[in-house]
This record gives sequence, structure tokens and C-alpha cells, in this order.
Amino acid sequence: MNKLGGFIRLIRPVNCTMMGFAVLVGAVLAAASQFSGINGFNVIFGFLTGFMFCAAAMVINDYYDRNIDSINEPNRPIPSGLIKTREALSFMAVLIVLGFVFAILVRPLPFGLVCFGVAAVSLVITATYITVGKRSGLPGNFLVSICVAIPFIYGSITVIGTVGLNVLLFASMAFLSNTGREITKGIVDVKGDSAEGVKTLAVRFGEKTAAVVAVVFFIFAVALTPVTWILGLVGIWFIPFVLVTDVGLVTCSVLLLMDHSREKARRIKKAVLYLFLVGLLAYIFGIIK
Repeated sequence: MNKLGGFIRLIRPVNCTMMGFAVLVGAVLAAASQFSGINGFNVIFGFLTGFMFCAAAMVINDYYDRNIDSINEPNRPIPSGLIKTREALSFMAVLIVLGFVFAILVRPLPFGLVCFGVAAVSLVITATYITVGKRSGLPGNFLVSICVAIPFIYGSITVIGTVGLNVLLFASMAFLSNTGREITKGIVDVKGDSAEGVKTLAVRFGEKTAAVVAVVFFIFAVALTPVTWILGLVGIWFIPFVLVTDVGLVTCSVLLLMDHSREKARRIKKAVLYLFLVGLLAYIFGIIK
């Protein structure tokens, strides 16, 4: 049972569910005017594609980070010894295969190959970040945020074959807010990152500078939210949910500027993750006009 729990912890189910849900959001937003016409199987397979690739990314990330995590997060499954490295790699391979299978099933051939291609690009970006980009600091943060934004774009493609304006706006907000979160995460991991030569903003310029840059990205994400409303892309139910997200991000920004210690940054990093979920709900309910 402990072993099974280790594998579950390894994939971070909340993150994976949110990634799959992001595909669903992209699909719903793209086809809001023809919601009844959405193919349920497209959405289900799209969700599972996002879930599996996120899970694989979590596993390979922890595999490459096992030395850093032995300092920063020694209780995680791999550094604690609960999951062996060989087991982690085998698990990752299974998740990748399943992800590609679901990607090809999203739409009938040959259109299914487009979905397959987008999923493959996402995997390449993820692998680039983990193997090369992670040590680069801010460029690596951007790569992660691209991976966060792609599911919305992927969801749109699964139902209409292109990317709607509302989807593009939300993907941009996801990119900005996640970049802020990744920079905040660098404050949490500064000790281990410094030991391993990872050039995050916190390592290179200090926690205070990293906090300021993170807040800039949070604020830009908040500033984009009114655009969706002004363009008439969402309904009235968008407002209460997005206000929770915006107020939450602004509050996190103020708290981070006041106290950019490791523990405070850790709490803010977790809070922003849940604010993402509320933001997703904002766009789901926003289609009700």
C-alpha cells in the first residue's frame, strides 16, 4: 500500500487533474456556442491525454531532481527510497505510451495526427525543460509555463480545429501566472538549487529580487482578466469566480513582497495552485450568458 501511495504521490494527482481539466476548459471555451455538439469522446480522450502527459512529466521531473530533492524535499517518493529509480522510469514510459494512445484517439485519422503532433510537441518542450532548461532559470520557467498553457490550446483544437480568441487569452493568463509561481518556487528551492548549479532568479539575484519579478507576472495575469469581459467573450458568472482568483493573486503578491522567506514562498506557491483551479471555474461558468 505504501508503494502504491508512493506512485500516486509521484504523479501529483491534483496537478494532473488540473492539466486534464485545462484541456476540457479549452474545448468548452472554443465550442461555447455549440456546446451540445461537442463529441464527448473527444473531450474524455483529451482530458486523459493531458492527465497522462502531466503525470509522466511529474515522474521524470522527480527522477532528474532526485539529488536536489534529497536536500530540498527528502520525503518525496524517490529520494526517500520508497520508489526505486528504475521503477520510476518504467512508470514514466507507461504513462507516455498511454498519453500518445489517448492523443491519437481524440479525433479520427488523419485529423487525429494533428492532436498527436501537438501532444508530441508538448512532450518535447517538457523534456527540454527537464534535461536542459531547468538549470537556466527564467528561460526554464517560461518552458514550464508553455506546458501549462498548451492544454487549453490543445482542448480548443480537439473540438474546432483551431484556437479561439478566448482560449488564447486564458492561455496567456495561465502562462503569466504560472511563470510567477515558478519563480516563487525558486525561492523555496534556493538551497538545493544553489548546490546543484540551477540558475534561478532567487539563486542569481536573491530572494527579494525573485519575489519582485514573480509579483510582476502575477499582476500582468490579473490585468489581462478584464479584457475577456470587455470583449464580451464571457458572461456575468465569470465575474465572481475571477474576482476570487484576482484578489487571491494580488494578496499573494503583497504577502510575498512583505515576506519572501522560504516558508512564506512555499505557502504562496501552494495557494496559487488552488487559485488556478478557481480561475478555470471562472471560464467554465463564464460561458453562461
